[in-house]
Amino acid sequence: MRAIWKGALAFGMVSIPVRLYAATEDRDVSFHQVHEDDAGRVRYRRVCEECGEEVAYADLAKGYELPSGETVVLTDEDFASLPLPTTKVVELVAFVPADQVDPLAMARGYYLEPEPAGRKPYELLRAALDRNQRVGLAKIAVRNKESLAVLRPRGNLLALQTMVWPDEVRKAQFDVLDREVAVSDAESRMADTLVQAMSTDFTPEEYHDGYREALLSVIEAKVAGEQVVPRAAPEQPAPAVDLIAALQASVEAAKAARTKPVDVPTQRDPSDNPARRR
Repeated sequence: MRAIWKGALAFGMVSIPVRLYAATEDRDVSFHQVHEDDAGRVRYRRVCEECGEEVAYADLAKGYELPSGETVVLTDEDFASLPLPTTKVVELVAFVPADQVDPLAMARGYYLEPEPAGRKPYELLRAALDRNQRVGLAKIAVRNKESLAVLRPRGNLLALQTMVWPDEVRKAQFDVLDREVAVSDAESRMADTLVQAMSTDFTPEEYHDGYREALLSVIEAKVAGEQVVPRAAPEQPAPAVDLIAALQASVEAAKAARTKPVDVPTQRDPSDNPARRR
């Protein structure tokens, strides 16, 4: 892995030199836009509205439009000179209970690797968070943006998850939830039974991206010159008329499903086959 940020993790008077690594990667199937008739690539030109000339990527800057319509141009040097201590320091500001952090506010995940000189204080902090069942609330600036972040122990390392700011989490306002609803004891018991029947330990390896696998199968078929047979979309379940009966049927289906072996399909990459232009 390649570090995307290098700086220090600071709490109190302690400073730990660390490197930041992306903890996740995008595995979506990517496409180019092409001309349907001959599969030629379709590219976009960056053209200046003012002078009509094509602009090289190296000559691009960021512009902020004022209410008056004027534009303030900011360069990479402007961003680099921002007076933010968090550009080089993960600043821990508090230690809070993990259950007080809204999961909806979570954004991207990162690993923090200590430099050799910071190995001991790194371990002291990781172990202290683990013993006290707390997470660190921090501020960090990555890629020209300051974010709140949560620092938590993950095995023998520290993981950091950036967050959106509180005013970026939308408030849920749904009138239908204001309506009173009556749930019987029998329905509650059956719902509990269903939850118990579907309860298990989380094993990430048992889950896979079915859409991506289907998409790769279509691509492989086209590479091989085979006809792609469309699959019928599954029918949407109708709202249950008898809720107890629907819950009971769900419990039985859940129990039956747990007796079957889990099928984890092998991931395939169409790039293993020679691509053929249309």
